[in-house]
Amino acid sequence: MKIFEGKFDGKGKSVAIVISKFNSAITEKLLGGALDALERHGIVKTDISVYWVPGAFEIPVFLSHLARSEKKIDGILTLGAVIRGETPHFDYIAAETTKGIASAAMKSSIPISYGVLTCDTLDQAMDRAGAKSGNKGFEAAMSLLEMMDLLKNI
Repeated sequence: MKIFEGKFDGKGKSVAIVISKFNSAITEKLLGGALDALERHGIVKTDISVYWVPGAFEIPVFLSHLARSEKKIDGILTLGAVIRGETPHFDYIAAETTKGIASAAMKSSIPISYGVLTCDTLDQAMDRAGAKSGNKGFEAAMSLLEMMDLLKNI
């Protein structure tokens, strides 16, 4: 039996981060966590490109274009925060953003990691951006590192 697992080794790799400006108080903290994870595991700042899009809904469209571009990228990390309000708008944005990212990931030849928070309250989002529940940006970056390494074994 052969068992394959990815390692958290980013040396020599390049990463793109597609991040939402909307709810920037949250997304900037997610970005800080992601950069911390990537740099701790060997990716140098000059090999990280950060692309700010207006909101979470715009992430999939930009992501699709970026994944198909000629730019050398070993992995893409998506970061955003969708917080429930008083209308059903949250449900539409959260669902379509998630579906769009999943669709781009399935069509891409490079790994794409999902780091978009979908929270009921601002407090929940803050907790997941480093306050109480760890930093989901850090965790998404770790998943990306693992997948970038694992996919080279295929």
